[in-house]
Amino acid sequence: MTPARPGVLVAVVGTATEVGKTWITAKLVTELRGRGLAAVARKPVQSFAIADLGHTDADILANASGETANDVCPPHRWLARPMAPPMAAAALGEAPPLLSDLVAELLWPTPLPDVGFVETIGGLRSPIADDADSRSLAHGIDPDLVVVVAEAGLGVIDAVRMATDALAARAWRAPDPLVFLNHFDPDNDLHCRNVEWLRSRDGFDVTTRIAELVERFIAATNAADGHGAN
Repeated sequence: MTPARPGVLVAVVGTATEVGKTWITAKLVTELRGRGLAAVARKPVQSFAIADLGHTDADILANASGETANDVCPPHRWLARPMAPPMAAAALGEAPPLLSDLVAELLWPTPLPDVGFVETIGGLRSPIADDADSRSLAHGIDPDLVVVVAEAGLGVIDAVRMATDALAARAWRAPDPLVFLNHFDPDNDLHCRNVEWLRSRDGFDVTTRIAELVERFIAATNAADGHGAN
């Protein structure tokens, strides 16, 4: 039996840690819900500092969707050590998660949402389970779309190339990833040149505005179920 899944399932990955994956995902959920679509996010596992309780990634994503943080990330996958999840679990004396566990534990509300986001951790090759990295998790959920989040400044061309190369090493239903450049400043010459290079030289589908991504997801949802935009 095919597991129940949202109308459009999106994997959100990053070129590194702290590039804004959680905030971008939360904004997308908020905007889509504001457009009348049911949108939620899931974080299969999270590691964090004790001081961050109440402000973890799961809390931020839950605030965007109106769910609870435990809906976003299962309580037994909250690891209070700021390191890669399998390392955090080992440091806490717990069994590190396995990829199959993280995929099986992805639970969606009923009725199923129009758009469901699954946010990974760190960069694509960051360990997320004892036997897998974030790339493996993205592959394991078989997404309809993939968003690569990167910082807009110096080094982004290399980072995006490395991330897309890592993604291309796996086969899945998703088309080429959408690249979102976070903290893009249209008055910053380097930022503008980076966008132009990534688009014209490398052929990446690059956007710098949340509104543009929202329209992509609305179009994908319409294509999936045939209804008009709200």
